[in-house]
Amino acid sequence: MEQMLRDHINASIETLHLPAYQEIPDVGLYLEQTAKYISDALAPIQDTPITGSMISNYVKKGLISKPVRKQYNREQIAQLIFIAVAKSVVSMDDLNLMLSIQRTTYSIQAAYDYFRSELYQMLTYVFSRKGEMDALDMQAAEEKVMLRNTIITVAHKIYLDKLLAVLRAQNQPEPPHKK
Repeated sequence: MEQMLRDHINASIETLHLPAYQEIPDVGLYLEQTAKYISDALAPIQDTPITGSMISNYVKKGLISKPVRKQYNREQIAQLIFIAVAKSVVSMDDLNLMLSIQRTTYSIQAAYDYFRSELYQMLTYVFSRKGEMDALDMQAAEEKVMLRNTIITVAHKIYLDKLLAVLRAQNQPEPPHKK
């Protein structure tokens, strides 16, 4: 029973493919295309898709820059992927602070690729319950430590959400049969 439960939960992250920075479209996606692209990429780990109105709110709050000719570029999409993942454990004000720190310390590409790599590592570590977490360099910048801790929290939240969903489904009473 426990192994079956673990296998079911692990299956959800095995299909996750977050695009590498260079794989993110840079042709400019319209609002609904951007929302669909991000929602599709995150579907294995998130039950609630990102919507166009959510993206518009992130623009209004200054988390990402305004689209150019109503189109979102690679940098904005990378930031939106991070926001969509981190928003379950970090407030909007703190996300804004984290993104402003990122902008002054690392390029969006470097920050996104690091985020993506760390997310895969932490999800694998949390979901598989085997192996060890790669040690973070003792001289790592505080920004990297903050990001890693955010990602660890996200990975545990995703695991807990998946586990509870499976347990709720198993504990649903059988519907009465129609006569």
